[in-house]
Amino acid sequence: MKTLYVGNVSWGTTEEELQNIFAQHGEVLGCRIITERATGRSRGYGFVEVSDEDAEKILENMNGAEVDGRRLVVNEAKPKEDRQL
Repeated sequence: MKTLYVGNVSWGTTEEELQNIFAQHGEVLGCRIITERATGRSRGYGFVEVSDEDAEKILENMNGAEVDGRRLVVNEAKPKEDRQL
């Protein structure tokens, strides 16, 4: 499984819509849009988990694709760094 970062997501795009769009190009295992804790409003980016076999094809097809009037920025997610408290 690979996790793809998806940036420049329209405020109105739902996780379900994003998952359906990505699923047209390969197997999607999960999808989440990051939201503000206080307001619940979308922060304009999210992550899509895809199968290893389909990751490259999905990346090629979705990076720069227009969704809800915005061009998506899609790349392989970087591992989360350990945060120092």
